[in-house]
Amino acid sequence: MPDDFLIPHHEYDITAIRAQGAGGQNINKVSNAVHLRYDVRASSLPPDHKERLLQLHDHRITRDGVVVIKAQQFRSLEQNREDAVRRLHELVQSVATPPRTRRATRPTMGSKLRRLEGKSQRSQVKALRGKVLD
Repeated sequence: MPDDFLIPHHEYDITAIRAQGAGGQNINKVSNAVHLRYDVRASSLPPDHKERLLQLHDHRITRDGVVVIKAQQFRSLEQNREDAVRRLHELVQSVATPPRTRRATRPTMGSKLRRLEGKSQRSQVKALRGKVLD
């Protein structure tokens, strides 16, 4: 997936909600926080991207495959909206490249020797802990 990949606006819903936390009277009057909901299964993402996104163990992804992002960092509704969309793009971008397949390797001869030397040193230390005979 290229870096300039954009998720179409019609695929996610943005609702304005009241933000939590301190803010005085302004927080009681204005809905500045944003809830962004993005249904992964109904999206136009490629199937392999959808699969990797749904397999993520992320608290923002529900069991139904809906990504829910809450943005309330800024005082402005527009900035929170941009922040939520940016975070959605980052989440989708994180699964864009497939994980590298792991190739099994064998321990090197040097690492085996170091391990055995460490074991023999440890056994000598433990052997010297016994009773001293006169």
